[in-house]
Formats: sequence, structure tokens, C-alpha cells
Amino acid sequence: MSLPSSETVKDYVRQRYGAIAEQSDAAAPSGCCGGAPKQDATACCVADEQAKTAGQSDCGCGSATETATGCCSGAPGQSYGEQLGYSAAELAAVPAGADLGLGCGNPLALASIRPGETVLDLGSGAGFDALLAARQLAGTGRVIGVDMTPAMIAKARRNATQAGFAHVEFRLGEIEALPVADASVDLIISNCVINLSPEKTRVFAEAFRVLKSGGRLAISDVVATRSLPEAMRAKLPLIGACIGGAILVDEMKALLTAAGFTRVEIRLKEGSRQFIGQWGDDPTIADYLVSANITAYKA
Repeated sequence: MSLPSSETVKDYVRQRYGAIAEQSDAAAPSGCCGGAPKQDATACCVADEQAKTAGQSDCGCGSATETATGCCSGAPGQSYGEQLGYSAAELAAVPAGADLGLGCGNPLALASIRPGETVLDLGSGAGFDALLAARQLAGTGRVIGVDMTPAMIAKARRNATQAGFAHVEFRLGEIEALPVADASVDLIISNCVINLSPEKTRVFAEAFRVLKSGGRLAISDVVATRSLPEAMRAKLPLIGACIGGAILVDEMKALLTAAGFTRVEIRLKEGSRQFIGQWGDDPTIADYLVSANITAYKA
């Protein structure tokens, strides 16, 4: 079985997440998300959360495993964002449309953002983490979000306007070729995006290029703790679901080191296997994958 080309993967990911952005914009209160195909469950869960707010949902997110994303699983009353490590205050601090439930951790918990810093979010989506970073900066510094999906960029810009953040911008571009100047960024964050890239060597080379000396990387992503079967790595829906493109922990560390990063640390979150097992049709994917907190520095 041959693996898809880089361009095939990028086109698929762009279309998939563009559809998620558009579905979340158009979603109307419609009840339970359990009937949607698993690969489309994220957008369905967005619709259900909107329905819950309107008092029209009977899905009961938080009490049953209704979706592939895990946003309807876990402890009763606990949202998917809270499972990932965000506080209720953080989740309430940005427009509801900014959080599409697409992450696998909370990179801001690793970042230790300092006033006046320039923060870059790789694969910024609808702007959730970028807006939270801007909130922490409290009017100082700036935040740049980069995403290759036009619909996500448009949505993120609307969310930034709604939130009233003046020091955040969103740029259309690929994380393998960042539209960002050399040595201009203090901190890079990313949330469950780098696994989607078929060219991770380029991603880390670009991250190193744009960081200032002394800059740092703080990302949440999924990594493999054992080699994925080729059939799993070859299926576009599994790649798009943050499964097929995950690489081994040692490979991740080696790529970061080869790019020039030092003090590379990858901390596995074993508890994440519970929601990762709901991302596809086969719950055994949790035997292969785990969410990780990844930090590294540019000397």
C-alpha cells in the first residue's frame, strides 16, 4: 500500500478543516450529534454545543460517548476543553465559535507567556489558542496565527474582532513555509496540528528560522508510542483525524534536535488515550497514540 503524496495530504486536510469551519458557521441547533459519521463529529459537536446553549439539545454531552472527538465523553458536566486542561474561565474568555474542539492539549499551560512577547500559533484554526495568548499578553506584544485554510482564517479574524483584541492577526499560509520574518518570534505554540503535516522536517526548520535566539517552542500534539501500521498511515481520513500522521516519540525528538533545537522535552499524557480511542472507528488506535506536551529552545 503506497502512502499519499504530500500535496494529496495537504489538499485533503485543507478541504476537511475548511468544511469544519463552514459547518460550524452554518450549524443550527439540531439535537444529538450521535448520528453523524465519526469523521464529521467535530462539527456536529459544535452544533450540539450551540443547541445546548439554546436549550434545544437532548444529546447530553458530558454523559455519553457521542462523538469521535471525545467532546461528548468524560466526566458528567466536564467539557472537552476542560478535559484538555483549559479552565472554565479560559473557555469563557473567547467567542464560542473560536473553540471547535480540535485540540489534544493546552499549549498555553506550557508557554509561560511574558508581557511584550511575539507569539506565533502554527495551525491557528478558528483562533482559540491565539486569542487566549492575546488575552494573557493583555495589550502588550502581538500574536500571529498562521493557517492554510481560508475559511479558518476568515473565522479567526471574525472571532478576534468580536473579542476586541487589537494585537492579534491571522495570516494565510502553510506551516512548512511560514509567512513570518526570520528571528522575529519569542514563542511558538501549536495544538494538534504538526501531526497533520506530511513534511515535519520543514515545519521544524521553519519554526527554528522564525524564532529569536532564546526563543522557545511549546506545543501539544499526538505522538506514536509504537509504529503505526502502514494501512493506518495511508488512509487520508485517519491522517485528517490526527491519527495517521503521528510519528514516534524518538523520531519527534530527533527531528527537533536536527532542526537545531536544544533542551527538547516530550512528556506523554497517558490519560489522553481515553479520548484518542474515540477519534476513529477502531478504539485500538489508543494503543498506538498519546497526546504529549513538547517543549524545545533555540539557543
